Amino acid sequence: MRLRFKATHVVLAMLCIMYFITYIDRVNISTAAGEIQKELKLSNTQLGFAFSAFAYPYLLFQVIGGWVGDRFGPRKTLFWCGMIWAASTIMTGFVNSLSTLFIARVALGFGEGATFPTATRAMQYWTPAVKRGFAQGLTHAFARLGNAITPPLIAALMAWLTWRGSFVVLGLVSLVWGTVWALYFRNEPKDHPDITEAELASLPPRPLNARPQVPWGPLLRRMWPVTLTYFCYGWSLWLYLNWLPLFFKNNYSLDIKNSALFASGVFFAGVIGDSLGGVLSDRILKRTGNIRLARLSIIILGFAGALLSLLPILFVHDMTIVALCLSSGFFFAELVIGPIWSIPMDIAPKYSGTAAGLMNSGSALAAIVSPLVAGYVIDVTGNWYLPFLMSIGFLLLGGFSAFLMHPQKPFEEGDGVASGGRPVTAR
Repeated sequence: MRLRFKATHVVLAMLCIMYFITYIDRVNISTAAGEIQKELKLSNTQLGFAFSAFAYPYLLFQVIGGWVGDRFGPRKTLFWCGMIWAASTIMTGFVNSLSTLFIARVALGFGEGATFPTATRAMQYWTPAVKRGFAQGLTHAFARLGNAITPPLIAALMAWLTWRGSFVVLGLVSLVWGTVWALYFRNEPKDHPDITEAELASLPPRPLNARPQVPWGPLLRRMWPVTLTYFCYGWSLWLYLNWLPLFFKNNYSLDIKNSALFASGVFFAGVIGDSLGGVLSDRILKRTGNIRLARLSIIILGFAGALLSLLPILFVHDMTIVALCLSSGFFFAELVIGPIWSIPMDIAPKYSGTAAGLMNSGSALAAIVSPLVAGYVIDVTGNWYLPFLMSIGFLLLGGFSAFLMHPQKPFEEGDGVASGGRPVTAR
């Protein structure tokens, strides 16, 4: 008898693979940065500028891409996104100057800008409401697994094919994913040939208006605290993603292989944090029925734990201790992911793609500013610890701004600012 997988499980698995691939394609440059910097003769500030290039269109297309995902559906949107980010990854293998590197990274940000908001739209109708934290945590765990695998993977590909060849190979893999997604996925679960009645019964109902008109002003007022909180998280995230391999390479005089292994160890801690944060949030929701408690308790724990983990770096510079502190900091920061990516679906299920895009704009803005500031600070001071210590302030701000979020109050078109209210049980 042929083994059959549930269609809902296959869709979630394909989204996990997408998160995995997109993060490899966006952070591969950090491992190859040493060779790129040497070949193109770039300063740390110029390298930071190249790192940030990805984030300009990524920021722009958070909201636009979320709207496109809401309007035209995840099937077409993610297929075309995949084609664009695959082509830009391949293009990176042929750059010959700072300007062409910048253009290739801009194209990558254009392709990946709509992916996560649109994936949230897909999860909105393909995931039971009580498993949203788990689904978001799991997909982002695969993103962090991509982070963890990228340093040794790119180091190995560089040894085999040079850094240019490594980008071409990864771009071809992305082309395959986009094709398979378009062939398998359906915007409406009921239209999928392999969906079962039991699966359909567990999924949330589809709204009557499949292409809603977004009430931008009220939605912005509801989502700005979530965007601010996610900016504070994103500041540390993009610092880790862009500068960590070079931090170990330059601060401790490691070769590319050993610096990649140290960076990979830190990123593996994030894989655990992503998975655990979503599971804990869903478990609290199931036991208490209190959406705000389920989301905020884990988010605030994540910010507090990340902050406390980085404090020892002020006093101790031993490589092993610093690596453990950075790993602990990344673990706690990643606890935030599952619950905070569930909040757009909690607040505005009808506009979940757009709401997720508004939220992820915070991280996208941090992706521009954080690597630029880090590169400048390193060039001016020569201190590789200082950028990580600067993130402590943003972790503190993120912990406080989380209290302004109210996922327990479903969004309505006439909403003004978010207010407290009686917690509601997820349905």
